[in-house]
Amino acid sequence: MSAVLTTPDAAWRELHDAATLPYKQAGSFAWHFARGKLGRDPVFRGLIERGLIGPQHCRVVDIGCGQGLFASLLASMSAMQKGGRWPAAWRATPTAAEYTGIELMPKDIARAEASIGHLKPAPKMVCGDMCSAALPPCDLVVILDVLHYVDIAAQDGVLRRVRNALQPDGRLLLRVGDASSRRGFAISQWVDRTVTRIRGHKVSPTWGRTLAEWTTTLQGMGFRVESIPMSEGTPFANVLLVADLGAAA
Repeated sequence: MSAVLTTPDAAWRELHDAATLPYKQAGSFAWHFARGKLGRDPVFRGLIERGLIGPQHCRVVDIGCGQGLFASLLASMSAMQKGGRWPAAWRATPTAAEYTGIELMPKDIARAEASIGHLKPAPKMVCGDMCSAALPPCDLVVILDVLHYVDIAAQDGVLRRVRNALQPDGRLLLRVGDASSRRGFAISQWVDRTVTRIRGHKVSPTWGRTLAEWTTTLQGMGFRVESIPMSEGTPFANVLLVADLGAAA
């Protein structure tokens, strides 16, 4: 098939529509939540445009996956590339990622299974605690805005288990709030609690760290770490940590 010239903006609109469409099957809430999350959160487009998900990242673990939106996005990216509509400015992503999503909330798992259970290869959705759920061997681990729900010792435990599950040249994409930015961190925590209530979940205490503390912790586990501000268009203090193992670092 001949390539079709596609601009990044047009490609993103197509990805947004394709990745969120399956959630209509799970009802109005699931669909509107998916569209709002993918449309307003800068991290998803940022991962693509910065080339942080490479074709070698074929086995993906998504911790705190919610209703599996990242799995739907991966499948939509694959379909767009196979159709020759991938922008030349964007790095290729996995053609058929094996996806494992781990989520504590049964309602979110149910929405995921109703929405994206048809994808090939079929996503594996695990209803379990990130502190104890088994992590399969993987090339990429994604943790967006969930580690702060457990205390510092438990955070370290999750990160060590991620380190052990990642294969040589594996990558961790970890978005956290920078507690050294007091105003932005406080706003992000307030919004987080509000969204948690809207989703029908109990609001739990949270534990934060400064960017320097996150970086030191990851380096102590053998990662090479790059930090990328990831709050564009929002009042938050979010930072994406790209933590690599091996030669890929």
